[in-house]
Amino acid sequence: MTRIIADISVSLDGFVTGPDPGPAGGLGTGGEALHTWAFSEDPEDRRILGEATARSGAVVLGRRLFDVVDGPGGWSDEVGYGAGEAGRPAFVVVTSALPASLRLTGLDWTFVTTGLADAVAAARERAEEASERSGTELDTVLMGGAATIRSAFDAGLVDVVSLHLAPVVLGAGTPLFTGAAPRTLVQRSVTPTSTATHLTYEVLR
Repeated sequence: MTRIIADISVSLDGFVTGPDPGPAGGLGTGGEALHTWAFSEDPEDRRILGEATARSGAVVLGRRLFDVVDGPGGWSDEVGYGAGEAGRPAFVVVTSALPASLRLTGLDWTFVTTGLADAVAAARERAEEASERSGTELDTVLMGGAATIRSAFDAGLVDVVSLHLAPVVLGAGTPLFTGAAPRTLVQRSVTPTSTATHLTYEVLR
């Protein structure tokens, strides 16, 4: 079975967006600074981004994050998960209702209305299918938002936490782990670059 990896950028004070995020405000006030590393020319940033994308068999995201990336200021052919790479993975959205319309029709979307566990299971199945086609074991990635990752973390669904720690203090916004269930993690790697510190942890059961 593929690994389930929670992969997200976070500020030094633990926020994954700035204040007032949403379809109109993107990642909120100051939130774009969290992803400076993803557009960096630093060779290590490029390597980490490229390797993570190449290992992604399927990606899970919550409805609020979907509304941002599918919104008018969201993803495009040049910006977004897997943009500019060899191919984008399948995307699975956890939602209570199907969207009325879809701007990003060129991507592989699945909408799951029966809860996070079912969404993760659907994404894992897609990742395993992609693994068989490629002959390489690919990951199931939880890209956010914070509530989706925190709920999966609490439910014991996460195998690995990959954090991209941005050198910014936002002061407010969407916290990542506030209220999360206690878990023990083992640090597996630390990679400092000019724009972020990339941290990988294994989650102990």
